[in-house]
Amino acid sequence: MSSIPDRVLVVAEEASQRFQFRRMLDTLGFDPGEASNGVNAMMRLRMIDYDAVLLHLPAAQADGIEICRQVRGFNPRLPLLIVSEPDSLDHKVEALDTGADDYMVGPVPERELSARLRSTIRRSRVPVAPTVERLTVGDIVLDPPTHRVKKSGIEITLSPLEFIALHKLMEQAGKLVTYESLLISVWSPERVRNRDRLRVLIGTLRKKLENDPSNPRYLVTHARTGYCFQDHEQHT
Repeated sequence: MSSIPDRVLVVAEEASQRFQFRRMLDTLGFDPGEASNGVNAMMRLRMIDYDAVLLHLPAAQADGIEICRQVRGFNPRLPLLIVSEPDSLDHKVEALDTGADDYMVGPVPERELSARLRSTIRRSRVPVAPTVERLTVGDIVLDPPTHRVKKSGIEITLSPLEFIALHKLMEQAGKLVTYESLLISVWSPERVRNRDRLRVLIGTLRKKLENDPSNPRYLVTHARTGYCFQDHEQHT
């Protein structure tokens, strides 16, 4: 394990929230910084090489969603975790759809926060093999070396977890990828039972890749089994 603690930028509007998270992260062995809003957060990210961003997102706060977009546009691979107050499923989906890697409803136990942060940071450091060729299915093109995805020549912005899931599915194009296999690839073996988070992730991928997410051309569900990525129009 590295002797240098991972740097985590805490973004929260309220000073009390920033203090609470900084104290918790310091206790857990991280090196925390803080920002009160999106402008300050982007300024800090340009000045300091942070390993992750922890965003406190009050219920139904549009500014928090915009911060997600800004962070993801600044660095597509930078881990971005959200801690939110209890809110609707739509709010959670919107946060994940705009680029968040993980979404937790507070209060979050210290051990869980530490585990999620470290797991996401580890995944972000796995290098993309430069020898991997681009994958093409229909008009979807995934290029691992550049970490980019295009549909009909137009670039689609994906979060790191969305990219990992799509890469796994496109590597096995035309074949069934089970829930368990996809969960292990995207998260970790100890969390293979958490299919709800996988459904949310697949839902955001469909919104970005499909013309009609309710009638997918590419990302097809096999009931109670898993998913298959194929150009469905060529098989009907």
